[in-house]
Amino acid sequence: MKSIKIGDVVSGAVLAGLGVFIIAESRGWEYLGVDGPGPGFFPIWYGIAMVALSVVLVATSLKQAAAGAAPPIVRELGRALATWLALVACVALLKVLGFLLAFALFTGFVVGVMYRKPVATALAVAVGSALGFYLVFPLALNVALPVGWLGF
Repeated sequence: MKSIKIGDVVSGAVLAGLGVFIIAESRGWEYLGVDGPGPGFFPIWYGIAMVALSVVLVATSLKQAAAGAAPPIVRELGRALATWLALVACVALLKVLGFLLAFALFTGFVVGVMYRKPVATALAVAVGSALGFYLVFPLALNVALPVGWLGF
């Protein structure tokens, strides 16, 4: 049996406590108003998500310790850093390529390289997610996304 990852348990407990604090503080704010969601709507759901994901983190850590499965930290750190650098590149390319193309490239990288899926799958997810953003923001909500030199 592997030892429990104490960092996951401690961070899960601290984040769960923060989530409970957020929920408690935002309960005094208006949840729904005349115009729709009030100032308490997002913090309450954010706090609920924090508590739920903290419980999942702790439970996963305990389950892995019981099963004896723990991924090498160096490999996982490298993957996290690569994803973060890809996000930085995506943000840097926003003004040049526009949101849709930069986000599609980022999504394609994450799916194809980080999740090691076939190129066709990565391409389908990249195009589908960019199309989804286009359908929701510019078309449905009439909110403009950043446009690049190519006009989209």
